[in-house]
Amino acid sequence: MADKNEWGSNLSFILAMIGSAVGLGNIWRYPYVLYSNGGGAFYIPYIVAILLMGIPFLILEYGVGYNYKSSFAKAVKTINAKWEYVGWFLPVAVFMIMIYYSAILGWDGIYMILSFTKGWGADPNAFFTTTLLQSTESVSGLANFIPVIAVAMLVGWIIIWLISHRDLEKGLGKVSKILVPLLFVIMVVIVGFSLTLPGASIGLTVLFSPDWSLLGNFNIWMAAFGQIIFSLSLGMSIAFTYASYTKDDSDLITNTISIALANSLFENFAALGVFSILGYMSMQSGTAVSQLVTQGTGLVFIAYPTVFNVLGNWAYVLGPLFFITVYLAGLTSILSTIEPLSFSIQNKFGLSRSKTMTILIIVGAAISMLYATAFGGYLLGVVDTFVNQIAILMGVVIECIVFAWLFNAEKLIGFLNARSKTLKIGKWWLVIVKYILPIFITVIWIGGMIDVVSNGTFEQLVFTIISAAVLLIASLIFTVRPAKNPDWDKADERV
Repeated sequence: MADKNEWGSNLSFILAMIGSAVGLGNIWRYPYVLYSNGGGAFYIPYIVAILLMGIPFLILEYGVGYNYKSSFAKAVKTINAKWEYVGWFLPVAVFMIMIYYSAILGWDGIYMILSFTKGWGADPNAFFTTTLLQSTESVSGLANFIPVIAVAMLVGWIIIWLISHRDLEKGLGKVSKILVPLLFVIMVVIVGFSLTLPGASIGLTVLFSPDWSLLGNFNIWMAAFGQIIFSLSLGMSIAFTYASYTKDDSDLITNTISIALANSLFENFAALGVFSILGYMSMQSGTAVSQLVTQGTGLVFIAYPTVFNVLGNWAYVLGPLFFITVYLAGLTSILSTIEPLSFSIQNKFGLSRSKTMTILIIVGAAISMLYATAFGGYLLGVVDTFVNQIAILMGVVIECIVFAWLFNAEKLIGFLNARSKTLKIGKWWLVIVKYILPIFITVIWIGGMIDVVSNGTFEQLVFTIISAAVLLIASLIFTVRPAKNPDWDKADERV
């Protein structure tokens, strides 16, 4: 790999990983997950998920990624050629996330413009659901194309193309250094104001009132592990790919703890603001908070516009600043999801980075137009459920087998501990990644499969099957196609 594709500093690496986590995903997804899974009771499985899976698994991904200064697909093939298919399965699954994530980015782009005039009107809920998305759960909605969403998405794809054609440090690294700290500062201001709103305590009471009975519900545990996987990008080959760019003296264990802590603090802090706003909305409208929380994506596009409506003139400054920053943080997240597949294609087929990025962006933009329809919002939820609760969960189990067993994770302990200024890992870590984690995630994965099959509508099952077919076939094509890069079979290891 060329030197220009290494991180210029350890800070760039940490901020890029944090940026991939704390973009739109934490703001629109986590508060809804927290509320709908027992409120305060959710923190028990949430903390278990961080300690049992988040930190141990991220250390594993970083360690193996650091060892193989190559793409995810090439590393898996190097470990065992029979598992190459897995090396493509995960990057393709992550690319699918990128495609539907571009729709949310497009929505945010529209709100970024609307925020200068509060163009969402007096009823942000009706505007988002009916006026903008024209949302329907009928497949016939695919015929209802929404040009403004399509244009907003295409603008996002163009920006992604421009950033992706710069080297890692000047592109993603520079963007992360500016945008991630800015997003934190603006979030502090937004949440601080939200907590002062009349009725804020109503929303916070609803959010944190624990429903302990749900702890015996399998779904709450699946939701906790799914959230940690989503927010820390576990099992997505992103952490692996980023770690392969790090320098030889990187303290990967301390980086892991820093990233996990920053991510957790950010998403829980953002939840305070969202539910303070929902409490205010509840008091003003006389509607119960439970009726205001209908979907995760709606929180950022309904709750925040609502608070900007009562900010007075400050809203014309804070509103645009908020949506611009979230938009740019979203770009950081999307750039992280294209990197694993792009790097793997470069490794195997000998294509340049710029050509590979161009092809993937054109393909992704074309497919993403499905989300620029009235059926797009519903389709996004279906694909998100499939990728995050089925495909990626399976990927985590498979990575544990390949990295912990076939690669033999024990040989990572020495060099990881030698560089660590904080936590030292040992046999306990091996027990987690070799035994506890794969068994636990397998149980959750089975539960997720049962939930989708038993509770899904006919349309959801059909589009879940279609999504699975696309993922499996695309991964097979990349696997069986002959390599054109003479270095594809050469291993490049550090440990």
